[in-house]
Amino acid sequence: MMKRMICLMMKTMMTMSNSPRRLLLAVCLSVLALPVALGPATPALSAQASHIERTVDGKVVNKADAPINGAVVYLKDTRSLSIKTYICDTDGHFHFGQLSQDTDYDLWADNNGVKSNTRSISSFDDKSHYYFTLTVK
Repeated sequence: MMKRMICLMMKTMMTMSNSPRRLLLAVCLSVLALPVALGPATPALSAQASHIERTVDGKVVNKADAPINGAVVYLKDTRSLSIKTYICDTDGHFHFGQLSQDTDYDLWADNNGVKSNTRSISSFDDKSHYYFTLTVK
């Protein structure tokens, strides 16, 4: 619809013989065409700016709060049921990055068959960084 309107205006502009009229019409066309040109790009830019990925860091410890080297931390995407794992370093630290804001996750640690409590990350929580201490008893 907008294309037709612009085409009709351009045809009208070509038939006018007076130079000031052509200038005025060209300005009007520019003003009308600008929102059409920028319209589709604007939602994409705002969606891109609002898309912030999450990170999850933490530490796995035993009952005495000593770090557990080699504990396995599991991060489960509750929508797709896919699971990412991370093997803790010598200080018991773990890290997961590039997590979607629109997904719920469950997080737990396991060491030699002993599991920690499960922690949840909700898509309704707007934080972009989480830190958890997971205790394996």
